[in-house]
Amino acid sequence: MFEKVAVFETKYEELSQKLCDPSVVSNAEKYAQVMKEYKSVEPLALKYKEYQKVISDMADAKELLHESASDREMETMLEEELRLLEQQKEHLTEEMKILLLPKDPNDDRNVLVEIRGGAGGEEAALFAAVLFRMYSMYAVKKGYGMEIVNANATELGGYKEISFLLTGEGAYSRLKYESGVHRVQRVPETETQGRIHTSTVTVAVLPEAEDVEVNINPTDLRIDTFRSSGAGGQHINKTESAIRITHIPTGTVVECQDERSQYKNKDKAMKVLKSRLLEAERERQQSEVSGLRHSQVGTGDRSERIRTYNYPQGRVTDHRIGLTLYQLEEILNGNMDEIIDALTAADRAKQLNNEE
Repeated sequence: MFEKVAVFETKYEELSQKLCDPSVVSNAEKYAQVMKEYKSVEPLALKYKEYQKVISDMADAKELLHESASDREMETMLEEELRLLEQQKEHLTEEMKILLLPKDPNDDRNVLVEIRGGAGGEEAALFAAVLFRMYSMYAVKKGYGMEIVNANATELGGYKEISFLLTGEGAYSRLKYESGVHRVQRVPETETQGRIHTSTVTVAVLPEAEDVEVNINPTDLRIDTFRSSGAGGQHINKTESAIRITHIPTGTVVECQDERSQYKNKDKAMKVLKSRLLEAERERQQSEVSGLRHSQVGTGDRSERIRTYNYPQGRVTDHRIGLTLYQLEEILNGNMDEIIDALTAADRAKQLNNEE
């Protein structure tokens, strides 16, 4: 392990020198490229420097301990210091193991989130709106930008489906575990006898595709325009600005009707189409290579039930890692870090087990 870490430290020092090189500083594109690489190796290199400092401190403490054998008070103090340094050493070793794990190449990308009401009719559509609000509030807390791509609203304020793009560093890394079926248990407002209903909402999380990765032949596309539809709004049904793009070879269909401009809707729809085609290709490749999963903590399958939101008990349970939090209101208000951190930690733990 330490041979690998030493390579990162050497690379870190080389990149530090490059960032001071006038020829690099004066070239914006080159500087950005070096800085990106520098940031990728910096966490491990700095952690290794911490580790080396602890090893040095341990050596000094052992030497002093040997010299102060006749001073019992000093000996006790140095033994305690060594005990604490040993703990730091073990902790830093574990952190470096995690930092050495292969990084998901999509982690730093923007993320496309698609939410669709499943079983439960209008109640499912209403909960789709709740999840959209949850992710929106989480995005605000994280400083992500948000752009609605398409929304199909219902009369009661729910969504049959809604898709949106979150932009910001690490957006995909934080949201990627949300793919799957989210189940809600609560008493609907329309329920007169107070019975608890169970409904489901499907969430799909896709990294935004870059243009260079997905080459689409224009002749493979069928582009239709139509009038926007939805629950009210002055713009509804007035102009044919909504866009539907069909990728003929795969049968993938994307709609966008959020913007008044046909051009803007087409641009957004193409972003979604590229992300879906990239995800389909990634899944195909992974199925060929020993059945690798979308993530270690879940299959990423949109039919997999991943989480239950129980309103009567104020409970949220993530079934993949057996985590139950009695913080329903806080989580639905966008305070998702605890549950996302737990999923990330579980993913890393499984990867470490696979490495051993």
